[in-house]
Amino acid sequence: MRQLIAGIDIGGTKVAGGLVDGTGRLLKDVFVPTRAQEGVRTSYSQILKVIDRLIRAAGGKQNLAGIGLCAPGPVNPKTGTVINPPNLPGWKDFPLERKIAERFGLPAKVENDANAAGLAEALFGAACGYRHVFYVTVSTGIGTGIIINRRVYHGKNGVAAEGGHVSIDYRSPYRCGCGTLGCIEALAAGPAMARRARVLLEQEHTKPSLLRTMSGGHPERITPEMIAEAAGQGDEVARIILDETGFFLGVWLAGMITLLDPEAIVIGGGVSRIGKPLFDKIRETIPAYTINRDFAVKTPILPAKLQENVGVFGAAALLLPAGEEVEGSWTGGPLPKPKPCDAHLTGRRGLRALNSGTSA
Repeated sequence: MRQLIAGIDIGGTKVAGGLVDGTGRLLKDVFVPTRAQEGVRTSYSQILKVIDRLIRAAGGKQNLAGIGLCAPGPVNPKTGTVINPPNLPGWKDFPLERKIAERFGLPAKVENDANAAGLAEALFGAACGYRHVFYVTVSTGIGTGIIINRRVYHGKNGVAAEGGHVSIDYRSPYRCGCGTLGCIEALAAGPAMARRARVLLEQEHTKPSLLRTMSGGHPERITPEMIAEAAGQGDEVARIILDETGFFLGVWLAGMITLLDPEAIVIGGGVSRIGKPLFDKIRETIPAYTINRDFAVKTPILPAKLQENVGVFGAAALLLPAGEEVEGSWTGGPLPKPKPCDAHLTGRRGLRALNSGTSA
């Protein structure tokens, strides 16, 4: 039997795992709750449970080339240590890579989740065929990954690419969780969209809006999904919020283009699924805020393709043959060269093509 890679995506609410083969196909998927609030021993045991299930599905660990894991940052990619993620209580300086390698007797590799997602989109997803990619996920927060020549850029201390914490408005009244005023995360992530909608409805308290109805008269219940739906029905307040979000992201991404000159930008996460109205505003805004306008207008802004499976693919990519070039981490035996653009999902539902992503 051909060798497989176990890809493990560790989140605050669930641990997702999958068996990925050398052609970039997901053959089996497993999900369990993280049970993070019960402490590190419990959440770590949930990860072991997923790996054990994948080993059984593979027919034994002799059929596994290795185990890739992506975890919430901060992560030290050189040592595979999870430093102190806010949504994994007790995971302080946790040597995840060493413990997994010793526990299963297999090569292991640990990476920051946003970096892994960016790598996956470059190898198997929306940016397949590009070598220099800037990846963004916009959801509860904003995470980024920088892929240079198909390698994750880590920086001197291994903590580069925290692009969500770049400020675009130091006079902003909104302070990010990191403590800085006007970070793009504080202005354009999902909670920021909902907050700006609430503020606008309070300021324009006589203005009619579908958001008042959708939230049942409780503006604190407004979600980005509600905003997108209301905007699609022509609601003025919702359209203002979407335009502002696209503008903020466009200003920020223009700076990233000036700094990195990427071949492509990939945007994933729940907010990105708003689709065309958001992407159009981003594309409209970028040229006015970058020095390289002629290049910027030609830079593709692409919706992520891998969506909910991006973490599993990213974790597995750390040990796939393509990852030998990417990370220099391949230590297993020979595998067939992957065909990244032909990656497929199978899992419980059988073989099916990858989600093509949000239309944008």
